[in-house]
Amino acid sequence: MSNVQAESATRPIILAKNLTKVYSSGKIEVTAVRGVSLAVEPGEFVAIVGPSGSGKSTLFYLLGGLTRATGGHLSIDGVDFAALSDAERTRLRKHRIGFVFQRFNLLPTLSAMANIEIAYTVSGRKPPLDHAYLDHLADMLAIRGRLKHRPSELSGGEQQRVAIARAMIARPAIVLADEPTGNLDTKNSDAVLHMLLRSNRELGQTTLMITHNPEAAAVAGRILHMRDGEFVSEEKGTMPNGGPSAAVNQSGK
Repeated sequence: MSNVQAESATRPIILAKNLTKVYSSGKIEVTAVRGVSLAVEPGEFVAIVGPSGSGKSTLFYLLGGLTRATGGHLSIDGVDFAALSDAERTRLRKHRIGFVFQRFNLLPTLSAMANIEIAYTVSGRKPPLDHAYLDHLADMLAIRGRLKHRPSELSGGEQQRVAIARAMIARPAIVLADEPTGNLDTKNSDAVLHMLLRSNRELGQTTLMITHNPEAAAVAGRILHMRDGEFVSEEKGTMPNGGPSAAVNQSGK
């Protein structure tokens, strides 16, 4: 393996150094993220947990390239976000990152299938949609029989699983999930966490989840605790060596 290949194989897929975000309103400045540094390796499942106002959602938007940092450095798979134009940042997000939000954000007039298909179209991928892969996602997320239904005809858990399929349909290298269980009951929360674990294992995607719930965070391989805009501690989750299968078994799912 050449030096270039070795570097590519070992470099973090998400690398943040001294990342800072300051919001200004007149003479008032609020620092939401304070010099955060983070390295996430390919295939990791990392959870960032903290109370409301800790800065975790702002960090999510920074890591996803949805907002620009005030200071510091961020690279995604070796690409410096700060060096990109807005159009280039959008293109990188479409090709490399899948987003799952607390609010499902499904288009209400479209079926579940159409919501997933339109996400693939928007991603700008040139090959036609791989329907065998879509079927695999639908089976993995247990929504195969619900794809013809509109969001209003689906339960909250089903809507979130459709949202996960939508995030994964373009085969992104990274899945960023912001409070993916926040609007769900315990049963559906467990199902969604199981699906994120399974996709992390079977599809090899790097997963970073933001949550206020320590029980949800525990399924990750690594847990970072955030408060007042910075990381205050780190611990291991229930996934030995970053592998989700043991965590699923331990949880009885």
